[in-house]
Amino acid sequence: MKSSRLLSILLLLQARGRMTAAQLAEELEVSVRTVYRDIEALHAAGVPLYGDAGHSGGYRLLDGYRTRLTGLSAGEAEALFLSAVPGPATMLGLGPALAAAQPKLLAALPSVLREQADRMRARFHLDAPGWYAEDDDVRHLPQVADAVWHGRVLDVRYRRWKEPTDVDRRLEPYGLVLKAGRWYVVAGPGPRTYRIDQILDVTVREERFQAPEDFDLAGYWQRYQADFHARLHQGEAVVRLAPSAVSRLTGAAARALADTGTPEPDGWIRAVLPIESLDHAHRWFLAHGADIEILGPPELRARIAETSRALAARYAPA
Repeated sequence: MKSSRLLSILLLLQARGRMTAAQLAEELEVSVRTVYRDIEALHAAGVPLYGDAGHSGGYRLLDGYRTRLTGLSAGEAEALFLSAVPGPATMLGLGPALAAAQPKLLAALPSVLREQADRMRARFHLDAPGWYAEDDDVRHLPQVADAVWHGRVLDVRYRRWKEPTDVDRRLEPYGLVLKAGRWYVVAGPGPRTYRIDQILDVTVREERFQAPEDFDLAGYWQRYQADFHARLHQGEAVVRLAPSAVSRLTGAAARALADTGTPEPDGWIRAVLPIESLDHAHRWFLAHGADIEILGPPELRARIAETSRALAARYAPA
């Protein structure tokens, strides 16, 4: 809708200061001609908006002009409060800021949207970590976050899984990621990914850095996850699954079953499933008990058979 697009232009200029017609068009996914028409409509409505020509030109609002958030839809107001997650904000040291910002945002909303936002806060609560996961030690998170905000270099003592386990690293922290209740910092040079709970000690330098202009945190994380999963599942197992086992598969195994599963006359399904390693597959497949049969690789089938014989002997009647 045009009214929504006009408000978007105002908020973009209010947030970024100056933008060209081409930048606005790309952000709003419309043509440059449409942006020109929208700018004219804003001028006609009395919005103090002006444009500068030239290489460094663009549109901007008169200094000091602010628009109230009365253009939010009900869904947008709900989404805004749903994104205000108190747990992560508190861990970052932003709990008081979040608590102070929410009443101000509520005050800027019309009464109808205020009621919608209050209902959203009352009925939804996000608790990201799993039930059986202990809280990570992220006591250094506020310092790392402060270095991210202000572009400062970090000296850290970091614990990794291979020898030598404890190493010293100089990091240029580009951004933070919260994944399944666990915090990560993406840092140069590289960049590389580090778990916050594995940082043993940290010193914030006075030295500053500038992240690469083309670095995109969300894009990097998407590629990192894809590479992680590609390295995670480097083998395959041919299996037969009872119908009762099919519904218990999740993630990559469920996707592989959908792609490769072939029904057999006895009602079982034959499929090729990805595995991380023989050790991991041995433990994982044993958890399914008699509802799964390993056909290959031979080493995995032999290990499952050996463990099954040992269990049968252990639980045989005296």
